[in-house]
Amino acid sequence: MLNTIFQGIFDQNNTTVIALPQFLLCVGVSLLIGLFLALVFQYKNRSTKSFLATLALLPSIVCVIIMMVNGNIGAGVAVAGTFSLVRFRSLPGTAREIGAIFLAMGAGLITGMGYLGYGVLFALILGLMMVLLTFFPFRDRQNTPAEKTLRITIPEDLNYGDVFDELLEKYTSHHEMVSVKTTNMGSLFKLHYNITLKDPAQEKEFIDALRCRNGNLEISLTRQEDPAYEL
Repeated sequence: MLNTIFQGIFDQNNTTVIALPQFLLCVGVSLLIGLFLALVFQYKNRSTKSFLATLALLPSIVCVIIMMVNGNIGAGVAVAGTFSLVRFRSLPGTAREIGAIFLAMGAGLITGMGYLGYGVLFALILGLMMVLLTFFPFRDRQNTPAEKTLRITIPEDLNYGDVFDELLEKYTSHHEMVSVKTTNMGSLFKLHYNITLKDPAQEKEFIDALRCRNGNLEISLTRQEDPAYEL
């Protein structure tokens, strides 16, 4: 009775049926690998609880898919690959998260084919490399205190094309106009710049000079944000 429960209704006499102990062993090893990868991934890395839970379960999901397609690796990978795209359809993922997804899928693929030892070895090697790479002196570009986002409100009769050029040349080493938009029924313009101050200590002096040019309307100078999409 127990053997017939785990047989497919479309199985034929020549169909290879996975025994229940082998199925549980592969799934159990995949779960342990997924838990290990999730623990390694959160080391010195900020991540959500839901992503870590997904990463822990993904190897076992891929493992079961590979086992259920009866050795058709191409079909299994095509089906399992859709799961890895769900997160990145709604939220941008970092390169580290995408790499972790593929690592978990690779481990699940290996265990689903029955190579449990290779699956464990693969996870250990790549997990160790993930930890070691956190200490590797890769250069990460970060915004300096001198890099700012400048937003200026000006009246509609003021020519924004060159009215601030003199001040920007004096106080900044780099400036770029990002956007211009109208506000207050078209009576005001809002200018958005990315700038790099020559001397951050002159920030107040720079703002006071801008106020004299824009009629003392609103001015904001904030830290320049990193791009939303990271790879």
